[in-house]
Amino acid sequence: MPDAESNRPHPWRKPLLILEFSALAVLLGSMAWFSSQTADGSKISAGWLLIPAFASLGVFASFIGLMYLRWVAAASAANRIRHRIIFALLAITLIGVWVYGIANTWLSLNAS
Repeated sequence: MPDAESNRPHPWRKPLLILEFSALAVLLGSMAWFSSQTADGSKISAGWLLIPAFASLGVFASFIGLMYLRWVAAASAANRIRHRIIFALLAITLIGVWVYGIANTWLSLNAS
């Protein structure tokens, strides 16, 4: 049964999925809580924004980890270097977009 061996999921897949959906739940919950807190027009302290920032980082990190398992870990040995290069470019791009978004949010909050 060589096919049964190849169909077994990677041991990191389940923890990464748990992290992704837990972080997504925290992100959506914090957004709902923020909207209820600011319904009367009051401002939220900028420190509270660390909760959705770290939750979104958790979503991105688990997404990148799952993408690694799907593309690089499952690739054949002949194509693994090419897959690692493409994966590294995509991962750097995703983390760069996250850093850019967090930095712009923080700067806009401190500018007002």
